[in-house]
Amino acid sequence: MYLNLIQIAESFGVSEKVVEDWTRNEGLPHTLDRGRLLFDRVQVADWAAARGLAAQTGFLAPQVPSFSTALRLEPLLRAGRIWREVPAAGVFDVLERVIRSLPGTNPPIQQVLVQRLRAKGGINFAPIGGGFAVPHLSARVALGRESGTLALLLLRDSFSLGQGLPDGVPVTRMFFFIAPSPRAHLDLLGQICRAIGRGSLREAVIRGAENDEIFQALAAADEPASGGEGKL
Repeated sequence: MYLNLIQIAESFGVSEKVVEDWTRNEGLPHTLDRGRLLFDRVQVADWAAARGLAAQTGFLAPQVPSFSTALRLEPLLRAGRIWREVPAAGVFDVLERVIRSLPGTNPPIQQVLVQRLRAKGGINFAPIGGGFAVPHLSARVALGRESGTLALLLLRDSFSLGQGLPDGVPVTRMFFFIAPSPRAHLDLLGQICRAIGRGSLREAVIRGAENDEIFQALAAADEPASGGEGKL
């Protein structure tokens, strides 16, 4: 579950500026989505617990969801593929190829998505630090539960995002995803960010491990989210 800047500030009983300072100076986990700061509830709770901070209004309290939109990342990556030695200048070409092989869609739908990809501001690259970014279409789409995909791009050279990086590390690793529904979008973004934060997958992706090793690490990261069949 992702929370916005106002919710995090209210949760800790501080101003929004204090939260922004935490992201810059204290390593508060966050991601950017269309210029907005978003915070994964689990990551923030872990960050707060390590520093003895208490949430004031319950936004960070453990939740037992009545339903889940969780998708398994490993089969999504098998559909979208691992792309190696991608030049920075060829990133959009690879993303277009991923869209044109999107499961459960036909060429007219794929063409619409490609037009969105190529439009100005049509994609948000969401830098999350450590040389990673999570690009996704800026406009949410409703495609049906069989249409999600995830692709990993291992870049040959660094990609310029044209925006500030959370830690100054150039982006050379990208997880591009398309969620099957607007409702699943933020959940899938959160799953990907949490998976990247786990040691085995992150380390395997950084060193460009063999495909099977990356798939296995991602499958292991899927386990906490696989307690039941997701609903979209």
